[in-house]
Amino acid sequence: MSERSFVRVVFLGGLGEIGRNCACVEVDGRIVVLDCGVMFPDPDMPGVDLVLPDFTYLRENAHRVEAVVLTHGHEDHTGGLAYLLRDLDVPVYGSEISLGLARTRIEEAGAGRRTRYIAVGDGERRVIGPCEVEFIPVTHSVPCSFALAFHTPRGVVLHSGDFKIDLEPVDGRLTDLARIGAIASGEGVALLLSDSTNAEEPGFTPSESTVGVTMARVFAASAGRRMVVACFASHIHRVQQVIDAAVASGRKVATLGRSMAKNVDLAQRLGLLAVPSGTLVEIEDVDRLPPGDVCVISTGSQGEPMSALSLMATGDNKWFQVADGDVVVISAHPIPGNEWSVGRVIDELHRRGAQVVHTGTDSVHVSGHARQGELRTLLAVAKPRAFVPVHGEYRHLVHHAELARRMGVAADQVLLCEDGDAVRLDETGLRRDGTVPAGYLYVDGTVGDVGHGVLRDRRQLAEEGVVMVVATVDLQRKALTGAPQIETKGWVHAPEAEDLLGDASNAVAEALADAMREGAHDVEVLTRHARRALGRLVNERTRRRPMIVPVVIAV
Repeated sequence: MSERSFVRVVFLGGLGEIGRNCACVEVDGRIVVLDCGVMFPDPDMPGVDLVLPDFTYLRENAHRVEAVVLTHGHEDHTGGLAYLLRDLDVPVYGSEISLGLARTRIEEAGAGRRTRYIAVGDGERRVIGPCEVEFIPVTHSVPCSFALAFHTPRGVVLHSGDFKIDLEPVDGRLTDLARIGAIASGEGVALLLSDSTNAEEPGFTPSESTVGVTMARVFAASAGRRMVVACFASHIHRVQQVIDAAVASGRKVATLGRSMAKNVDLAQRLGLLAVPSGTLVEIEDVDRLPPGDVCVISTGSQGEPMSALSLMATGDNKWFQVADGDVVVISAHPIPGNEWSVGRVIDELHRRGAQVVHTGTDSVHVSGHARQGELRTLLAVAKPRAFVPVHGEYRHLVHHAELARRMGVAADQVLLCEDGDAVRLDETGLRRDGTVPAGYLYVDGTVGDVGHGVLRDRRQLAEEGVVMVVATVDLQRKALTGAPQIETKGWVHAPEAEDLLGDASNAVAEALADAMREGAHDVEVLTRHARRALGRLVNERTRRRPMIVPVVIAV
């Protein structure tokens, strides 16, 4: 191994936030992309549908990119592939379920025709680009999740993926700590990148199977009443436990929401979901069944505005109407930022007479991420020489870094990184290695890169409204052809503010007349005078700062 040989890891997303998980592992100048996720917008991003990693670095180095490898199938790790693969023609490696979940989004975006999907199994090792990648089983809230071991000339770079150490998983598939321990005892783990989501939480995350016990109890207590359970469509283990509880209580099961129907079908085809024959029925048939025979598994656990559950809450779902006495279980914890939306849905369901069971009232959800006890266990088994916490908000990363230091990782080999940071692993150990572009890429509909300027304008429109003035001027006569017209939305209610709007029109007229008398004959210059005059009056009279849109037309 050459002393000049090194491994570089570049973080494009997921550090300092929940979502947008994306990194690059570089060996000998060749790049393997590790996950490519999306983040859902914050409330201060009006009109934005998704937030992507900044792909500038990957586009500029497209000739060096060998492949994309996936840890698991959640959107915050795969949702950005549809956008990345528009520019890169590289294969995508992952479990069958991860590829199946990602493929749906990729093909919907029209990027799937040329994409090569390469399925890998538990414990498999593949030569991918510059290194050998090993796919190590871990438990999480989606089946067939992996930790990834990159076998490089500088030792093993181990990425935990999203994980927890579930000793009683629904499918019996355990986190393979034995294999991680074998790597630690053999080649050694040169660098560990580990999930930090629950790094503030002491103890151990409860097993997913505990939710099944709660579901059985809730179903048994709801005899004779219709049941609706909302959860993430990708949470196949949760869906399995809901189906088991429904079957045990003599109910038929219908899915509601396109992604739920697709994922249930995919999981059945892959043998990851066991559904007794005759259990599934079409959603349009549930009204013909007795209430005690009905279970609907729905999307919308995060209160998304047009989701199946939100439409049920408002009475606008054409397939299913929530009625007095129905029991609705929201089997998910609100993602940070979604608390208000989920609370609104719960309120509306109560207004319709439903009983709502959620994480605030019963144990109908457990996290898929490791708490401190499990994070310490992984550190103890892996014995990494260097450590970078990943996947989490900044406070999560800070707590995880401190945990690693307490577990014996040398303080100078624990680096706290953020999006855009790069680190280098060489013969001297781990050190920082510059930065790359890593801003937010906003998606609105099918348009990418909405931009900070557009968002700033949208926030101003939402908070203060808009005032538009249209003035027509005769440049030869240096006079207005009529009074400027004022239009407003969200500033003042026009019928109740005629005097104010009249004063605004007069202020603009005077400013334009003065400007033309002083020799102004350029539309752009007159537009600036109109903006300044209108803005000054608006601020003096209302102490508000709406968007000012002047339009000067020359004739």
